[in-house]
Amino acid sequence: MNLQTILESPIPMLVLMGLVFYFLLIRPQQKRAKEHRDMIEALKRGDVVVTQGGLVGKVLKVEEAEAVIELSKGVEVRLIKHTIADVRNRTEPKPANDAANT
Repeated sequence: MNLQTILESPIPMLVLMGLVFYFLLIRPQQKRAKEHRDMIEALKRGDVVVTQGGLVGKVLKVEEAEAVIELSKGVEVRLIKHTIADVRNRTEPKPANDAANT
């Protein structure tokens, strides 16, 4: 079996197409899904978030599968955490009292 007969076979072309699909479609989608999952797991009180519906609010409480966000003063909405599309401002941990006095 020589190289020309191998290249004329449809098998190498199918393998090449499979690799192209993997690296251009499947792998980037898996990476985005992992980044979104990590963002949701890191969600905490005080973060400013944007939902998939375009609502912007501040996180008041985070539960296992749900979060409560405040859209405006006195308007609280309970939503599924996976509907959060982006975290705009992450809250920074406050310094300890002794660090603030120096």
